[in-house]
Amino acid sequence: MSRILYFDCFSGISGDMTVAALLGLGVDFEYFKNEIAKLGVAEYNLNLSRKVSNGICVNDFNVDIIEEHCVHANNGDPHCHSHAARNLHDIEKIIDSSSLSEKVKLLSKNIFREVAAAEASVHNKSINDIHFHEVGALDSIIDIVGTAICIEALEVDEVYSSVLHEGSGFVKCEHGILPVPVPAVAKMLEGSNIPVVQEDIPTELITPTGMAIIKVLSSQFGEMPQMRINKVSYGSGKRETGRLNALRVFLGETSSDNRTNKYNDQYKEEILVLETNIDDMTSEALGYAAEKLFEKGALDVFFTPVYMKKGRPAVKLTVISDPCSEDEMVRIILSETTTIGIRRYETKRYFMNREIIIVQTTFGKVRVKRAWAGNIEKFSPEYEDCREIAQKHGIPIQEVFDEAKRCASKFIGKSAPILV
Repeated sequence: MSRILYFDCFSGISGDMTVAALLGLGVDFEYFKNEIAKLGVAEYNLNLSRKVSNGICVNDFNVDIIEEHCVHANNGDPHCHSHAARNLHDIEKIIDSSSLSEKVKLLSKNIFREVAAAEASVHNKSINDIHFHEVGALDSIIDIVGTAICIEALEVDEVYSSVLHEGSGFVKCEHGILPVPVPAVAKMLEGSNIPVVQEDIPTELITPTGMAIIKVLSSQFGEMPQMRINKVSYGSGKRETGRLNALRVFLGETSSDNRTNKYNDQYKEEILVLETNIDDMTSEALGYAAEKLFEKGALDVFFTPVYMKKGRPAVKLTVISDPCSEDEMVRIILSETTTIGIRRYETKRYFMNREIIIVQTTFGKVRVKRAWAGNIEKFSPEYEDCREIAQKHGIPIQEVFDEAKRCASKFIGKSAPILV
C-alpha cells in the first residue's frame, strides 16, 4: 500500500494552515509538542483548537511566544527576543543541534533553503548574508519543522497538490506595501511550472512559508490522484476572505497493484488541440498553412477528409500544440486559412523521451530517432539519410532502414554513442 497526501489549496496555503490541517489527520498533539520541544529555542505555548468557519469545522493552530531563550540566538546576543533576525546558517544550526530525526531535519532544511533562496534573490543578497525576520521568527520555524514532523508521523509516501489559489491587490509587510503575490512567493513560482489561479480576493492567500512547503513537498500539481480516501482535515487561515479560508488535506492510500501506472506521472503532459473544417481552399494553400504552424512550434498538424452540410467534401485541420502557444496557433489558422471559427480543447497525452543518435551501418552513417519510456525503446531511421544512401548505392531503401535499425538496437538500455 502507498500512503498519499493531497493538498487542496482552494484558499492558498500558509505554515499555520498546513500544521493545523496535518494535525487533524491524526497526529497526536502531545507527541507533536514533545518533538517541537527538541528544538530548545524558546518559551512558548502551542495551541490547537476546533472552530466552525462558514459552517465547516476546522482546526486552528497558534504559536504564542512567551520569551525566547538565547542558546541559539544570532551572534550569541544575550538580549535576544522572539523576533530575532536569523539567517539560514542560524536556523540550520538550531535544527542540526536538535535530537529530531534525520528525515525531519533534512525536510525542514530543504524548506528553509527554498525560502532563503527566494528572499536572497528579491533583496539582491547572497543566501548566507540575508537575515529574514519573518521566516527567522519562531512561529515560522515551528510551522516548517512542525510540518516535517507531521509528514514523518503520518508515514506519507507521496504528496500531491491542487492548483494554487492566490489573492490580489497589496499587503502590508515588514518591507512596506507589496503586491500580491509577494515577491518571495513570485520568485519561488518562477520557472517552477506550478499552476496558480489569481482570484479577486484583496489579500495574500499564499505566504512565503506556505509556498516553500508545498513546492518542496509536492511532486505533482493538478487533479487528485486515484486513491481511497481515509481521512479529510481542514486547517484554518487567519484572514477573513468572505468565504471558507482553510487548507483542506486528504490522506488516502492505493495498492501497488491498482496504482496509476508508472508512465502516467513521468510520461504524461497537457496539450492543446485546435480544429476547424475547411471546404474552400486549395491543397497548396492548406500545405502552406501547415508549414507556418510547424515553423511556430506546432507539435503536429494534419488533415482529415470530412463531409460537411449538403454533402460537400472538405478537410478537418487539426493542430496539436503546447497550451502556451495557443495565441500564435490561433493567429496563424485565422490568417492563413479561410475559416472563421476554431474549436479548442485541452487533453493529455503520453509521450516517449526522444533523442537523435548516429549509427555506423555497412552503407555509411545514418541518423536514428531513439525513443524510450520505462523499459520500452524504439528506433526510427531518418528518411532523408536512408534515401540518400539508397540512391548512392542503388539498393532498396527498405534495406537501409533495416540495417540502421539493426545497428541502433545494439544500444537498447545503453547510452548512445553519438548525440546530435
